[in-house]
Amino acid sequence: MTQHSAGADQPGRDAAGTGGAEVAVAIDVGGTAMKCALVDGSGQVRHTERHDTNRDRGPDAVVATIGDVAAGLADTARAQGLSPRAVGLVVPGVVDEVRRIAGYSANIGWQDVPFGELIDARTGLTTALGHDVRAGAVAEARLGAGAGSDNVLFVAIGTGIAAGHVLSGVPYPGAHGAPSELGHVQVVCTDGPRCGCGRYGCLEAVASAAAVARRYGEAGGDRVAAAEVVRRAVAGEERAGRVWRRTVELLADGLITAMRLLDPEVIVIGGGLAEAGAALLDPLHAAMMERLAFQTMPRLVAAALGDQAGCIGAALLALDRFHAGFAAGSTTGH
Repeated sequence: MTQHSAGADQPGRDAAGTGGAEVAVAIDVGGTAMKCALVDGSGQVRHTERHDTNRDRGPDAVVATIGDVAAGLADTARAQGLSPRAVGLVVPGVVDEVRRIAGYSANIGWQDVPFGELIDARTGLTTALGHDVRAGAVAEARLGAGAGSDNVLFVAIGTGIAAGHVLSGVPYPGAHGAPSELGHVQVVCTDGPRCGCGRYGCLEAVASAAAVARRYGEAGGDRVAAAEVVRRAVAGEERAGRVWRRTVELLADGLITAMRLLDPEVIVIGGGLAEAGAALLDPLHAAMMERLAFQTMPRLVAAALGDQAGCIGAALLALDRFHAGFAAGSTTGH
């Protein structure tokens, strides 16, 4: 399946793509779908597409598809009079941004893929490779809910829990491509459920959207999604209320740990569970305040960019790379 949307397109001046608005090709790869866009330097999305990842075909086929999609988006940009400058590709798993290598993804199955070189060769454009959540963090820090703050922690709470730490608009990459793994901080260390990483009691295993639905079922409820559990809790159902209160307490434990280590100005909450809005943020703020010692409580806010954050962040990283290369005298930035 491929979906296209041209409703946001704003063609530039030159049909050859040499004088139109500068854009980046942005691709956010997920386990089931790739969100794709053409994004300009202000973060405005000019064009969007969606493609199936088709991971059942194997990692080599997925890598080839990403290259095809990137090349196709560059052609689309030129056809619309835009000037594609770079490709921003963000993926899950362990990512080495400096060497532009996707080290490992459990969801898709690839290992040590040199995406930078591959996409450079396929498109003729320089490529920035990033981690999907860290790219979303960059977008929220520069243009979204964290704009105006130099120290931003972005936490995505969905099927799993992941985080990105952004300092002065730049994501902290870690020494080995796996920083800010907040979802794998152990908050229930003795008898917690087993996490997908193999450890027990990780925050992701007890407080993600998947965990909320699972614990509601274990408490005797029917099989419903986390959003429905929240709705029932707000409506006053006792069982759902117990599950939700425990979820908030566990999230507060995890976020307090991150806050004590990183001392962020603002914590931006994104992901599917953030759609609970005040039903999450209000009790979560209260629970964190109860756990404070001498620290200063950061602002706690909902993400502003929704599911476009990954693509916007990918584009920002791509244009950063292009302009850094251009300033050094190379339009490719290799």
